[in-house]
Formats: sequence, structure tokens, C-alpha cells
Amino acid sequence: MSEKQQLTPTEEAEVQQWLTTAERLKASPGADTDEAASILEKLDAHLSSRTTLLGTKPSRADAALYAALAPAVRAWTAEQRTGEKQGRPHVVRHLDFVQNAPAGFFGDDAAVVAADKIVVDPEEVLYVKPPVDAKAEKERLKKEKAAAAAAAAGGAAATVVDRTKAAAEAVKDAAVDAKDKVVAAATAATTTTTGTTGAEPAEPNAAAAAAAAAKPKKEKKEKAPKAPKAPAAAASPPSPRLIDLRVGHILKAIKHPEADSLYVSTIAMGDALGSSEDVTEYEGQACRTVCSGLNGLVPLESMQGRKVVVVANLKPVKMRGIKSCAMVLAASPRLAEGEADDHKGPVELVSPPEGAEAGERVWFQGWEGEPEGVLNPKKKVWETFQPGFTTTDDLEVAFDGRVVKEAGKEEVGKLVTASGGVCTVQSLKGATVR
Repeated sequence: MSEKQQLTPTEEAEVQQWLTTAERLKASPGADTDEAASILEKLDAHLSSRTTLLGTKPSRADAALYAALAPAVRAWTAEQRTGEKQGRPHVVRHLDFVQNAPAGFFGDDAAVVAADKIVVDPEEVLYVKPPVDAKAEKERLKKEKAAAAAAAAGGAAATVVDRTKAAAEAVKDAAVDAKDKVVAAATAATTTTTGTTGAEPAEPNAAAAAAAAAKPKKEKKEKAPKAPKAPAAAASPPSPRLIDLRVGHILKAIKHPEADSLYVSTIAMGDALGSSEDVTEYEGQACRTVCSGLNGLVPLESMQGRKVVVVANLKPVKMRGIKSCAMVLAASPRLAEGEADDHKGPVELVSPPEGAEAGERVWFQGWEGEPEGVLNPKKKVWETFQPGFTTTDDLEVAFDGRVVKEAGKEEVGKLVTASGGVCTVQSLKGATVR
């Protein structure tokens, strides 16, 4: 990979800055000085949302950082690597990425020799930082800003309140004076009229009644008849298309800290950042957290960095304290009638075709269409159509309409991506997929 052809002048300047940082770390890489500890803390935060120092582009700065830190990181304890207080997990992840890259990938002449590599155990994770609730964080910042503004304007606000009260009292007093003047004037007029004519004043109610009788009555307009309501549109029949199936890219998978049978995966599936409180950012990509009961059935190392097929519109649920916002599709042998599921496998993940991109739509041929936003659990769409999810003798994933009468047609449709490839499994034929 030619770095000179890919880096802009701005990126080249950033590379020079990182080379300087690498030299500073080489002098004291073990975080045993305040300066080194500060640099490592900032470096870990920088790498928390980036694959490389420049974001996604590789550069010789990545190789220089590896050369500066690798001797010390080899001796780091688990607490220094992934602990809650001292841990620098993103630094460790970056160094592991560099040492496993092919020769020349970062502009260096040779790959890291296997014997010299840092031993990184992906299962030895002491602490997983909980995902930030974007909505709650936004509300918190909004409240803090409002409180600060209120404190700054406290004196002025008090003055405004006092002036407002004074103005209200003045208006109230003026209204009382005006009322007294009107009453006095009315009393004087009545007395004058009685003394001049010797007649009793007319009763106000009688005069008002006579005036009302003299006015012509308005004719009531006839109301136009209301137009009949248009008949409601017929609800579309249930269909497998209502299930939002997509290609997902697992960026990271770890064991659930509170459940032996679960993995917790960070999966990119084509969402936009900020589109939902369930979407968070990891290594510069919009992702969801997904819990899956695959621990003990699928090796953890085979979960890392692979493409899968996910169900993206199930209602999120909490699984042992962690909110799961999608489901990974996997195949397992179909149970015979009356046979109990012992959850011992084998289990094989559904694989999208080569070259499929994260977020690409997936559907069953013959049941194309737009899915629902979030499936209503009361309508049991997933429970109705999942029994038709199967694998063929060609190891292709398909939907068998002969099994589910609600599908509307007795056909078998392959599970395909928008670009036309077929989703498959490794070896299980006639399996159930869920």
C-alpha cells in the first residue's frame, strides 16, 4: 500500500506529529511517568473511535507507535490492558491490529515476526465500558446548560420579577379606582332622573328584555351534510418481508460478564449515527450492541470481524443487564417431533455472500418489500414466519412457504442480498434458522 499516493498534506503533517509522539513514548513507554501516562490516556481516547491513527488510513506512524510501545505492553498486566481504572484497551487493540497486518501494510518493509508479537487474549477482558445513552446524555447536557444560564442571570431575573410584581399591583389599583368612579357616576345619573320627572326608574332587566325583543332574530343556517368518511385502507397481509433482515459486520465480540452462555457483540448494520438511542459509535462506525446465546457453540475468535445476517427490527430487550438491539441468525439441526432442545448444537452462523456490505438489505425471493420499523410483539410476526426459515441441500438459506400457511403461497424462496448473492451455511442441511 503506497502511503505517498494516499495521504493528503494535512494527513502527512498529522503523521509527523504522531512520529514525534512515538519518540516521546519510546523514552518512557510504560506509563511510569506523569507525561507518559497523560500521553497514553489521550492516545487511548483517540483510538476509541478509530482503526488507525489517521482514522481508517494506515501510515508509517502506526508502525512507529508499535515499535515504541510493544516492549512495554508485552509486560503489561491484565489490569493495565483492560482494567476499569488503569486499562488502555484501545491501545492494545491497535497494537494487535498492527502486528497482524501483512508486510508493507503500514509502509514498513516486513511484518512483525510471530515470536516477537504481543500475546493478546481476546477473552481476557476485565472491564467493558457501558454504552452511552445518547438521549440521556443530551438531556443531561441540556439541563446543565440551562442551570448555568439561570445562575448567571440570577440577579437580573430577580429584578425583573420585582418590577413585574410592582406593575401588576399598579394595574390592580387603577382598576379598583376606575370601578369606583363608574359606580358613583351611575348612582348620580339615577338620582337626577328621578328628581326631574317624578317617575320611578325602569328596571334594568325589563329594559334589556324590551330591547332584545325589538331586534330581529337571526335565521339559523342549515348545516351542510357531512361527507361520508372514506373507507379505511385494507391492512396488508402478514408476510416474511415485514422482518428487517440486513448484513451485519461484527467489529468486536466478548463474553457477557454476567451470563456464561452469552456473547456481547458490537455490530455495524447500516444505521445512521444519532438515528436512535440504540445506535452508538465504535471505531468511527454506527453500531448496535447485540447479545447472542452462542457462547460454547461458536468459538469467540470466529466471531471477530466477520459478516453475518441480523434481524434488525425486533423490539430491544435487556439480557442480564445489557440491552440487545438485534439478533444474529444461525442454523441448528431441526428437532424431531417431541424432541427437547438441549442447546448443545451444532450451530452455524448464516453467512452473507462474498463482498456484501454492512447494512445491505436481505430478503427471501418472492417475498420482497419494505419491512416494518419495529415489529409489534403482540402481532407475533417473527414467531409466525420463523418456522419457515430453513436450509436446503445446497446449504442455501431459504423460506419454505409450504410450512407457514400465512405466507400466502407454497413456494421456497432463497435468502438473497440486494446485490443478488445467496446467504449460506457451512454444512447443515434441512436445518432450522433463527
